[in-house]
Amino acid sequence: MSTGWDERYSTEEYVYGTAPNDFLLEHAADLLATYEQPHVLCLADGEGRNSVYLAELGAEVCAMDISQVGLDKAQKLAATRGVSVQTEQVDLTEAQLPKAHYEGIVAIFCHLPSAGRAHLYEEIDASLKPGGFFLLEAYTVAQLNYATGGPSDEGLMVSLEELKRAFKGYEVQVSQEVERNIQEGERHNGVGAVCQFIARKPTTRSQRFQFTANRGKASHKLRYVEGSANSDGDCTLCKGPLTDDD
Repeated sequence: MSTGWDERYSTEEYVYGTAPNDFLLEHAADLLATYEQPHVLCLADGEGRNSVYLAELGAEVCAMDISQVGLDKAQKLAATRGVSVQTEQVDLTEAQLPKAHYEGIVAIFCHLPSAGRAHLYEEIDASLKPGGFFLLEAYTVAQLNYATGGPSDEGLMVSLEELKRAFKGYEVQVSQEVERNIQEGERHNGVGAVCQFIARKPTTRSQRFQFTANRGKASHKLRYVEGSANSDGDCTLCKGPLTDDD
């Protein structure tokens, strides 16, 4: 699975540095504080700067990336820091993540085509345990006004509107689009336009019941409906008792 990313990472230097992303650094310790040894997935982590940091905080970390060259450097970085991380070479546009496995999933500057992002969002939702967190920082379309890093293709950018749709029903803790100074190696260097998002998966499914009546017969049914089902419109139970006209 040789890619242009292999070529980018084929240097002794760490292209994006070895320090963790600032947004992750600001929130990771608090997010992990309630777990003894959480399982965390770090998506598109390249040379491993974020996954190694999470391992230093005590997490069991899996770093996924399309570049084996980058992942080899991640293992080297982990060894120098005295921690271990699992690495897996994978195309995230087609990845099948383990179900209900992770307490946390992190995506830092993970830029995929729109169809690939939609697939990955579904996999993230399925792979998080109830109560698990998803943390993301990515460039928005406004980043195209800068020459400080990130893709040059508008279709690879991320928006908060997209994230809110994909993770509807989650408890959103951070949701903002900001401009901030980013100093991450030679590739992310200067003011950038980013979206920052943290949300937790619900611990329980919402439940509702749908009441129906057979208008030709004196029979009624009460049907359980999962929280993911379409719930547009008024609840039938709130419309009052049936009348002779019903």
